[in-house]
Amino acid sequence: MTDTAPRASFTRMDQCTQEDWNIIIPALLDHANTAVGGKVLEQLQALEGDHGGFAVDRLTHCLQTAHLAEEDGKDEEYIVCALLHDVGDVLAPLNHPDIAAAILKPYVKPENHWMVQHHGTVQGYYFWHFIGMDRNARDELADHEYYSHCEEFCAKYDMPAFDPDRPTPPLSYYAPLVERMFGPGGLAGATELF
Repeated sequence: MTDTAPRASFTRMDQCTQEDWNIIIPALLDHANTAVGGKVLEQLQALEGDHGGFAVDRLTHCLQTAHLAEEDGKDEEYIVCALLHDVGDVLAPLNHPDIAAAILKPYVKPENHWMVQHHGTVQGYYFWHFIGMDRNARDELADHEYYSHCEEFCAKYDMPAFDPDRPTPPLSYYAPLVERMFGPGGLAGATELF
């Protein structure tokens, strides 16, 4: 099957025209509104079976984190952030919060973006001293306006979500939330696209 959609004519970015961008931007927004949710779900699914030494696999951890937030009455945006907070573990295990934060940035409020971006350092309080790192490194973030938001996320939802005996919904349970977040209208609150 041949793709007959219009395409830009430039071969170097310094040769692009307004007409080229009149083709590219609608295609970009169409992709953002129709394909991203499915790609995010695929990345989450890739966490299944990857235990990394933990009592539960990374997908179960993400699902439990989201479920704890849901049980506590958090809104859909927060629950999706909880679900995706470790989505970068497979691709970037040493800086996974940056991956999740980058995916979520155009779709979420600044406090939720900051929470996801910095959860690794704040969560480090619970274990960094066991791996030769400073568990109190999070103190450097303590004056930030969203610090308590992130600290609560780690203490109430991320930190206790490693229980193999905890009832945990399947990924399909959260798929509609993910599709709504990354589907049509999901970019409605975006303040920047790039």
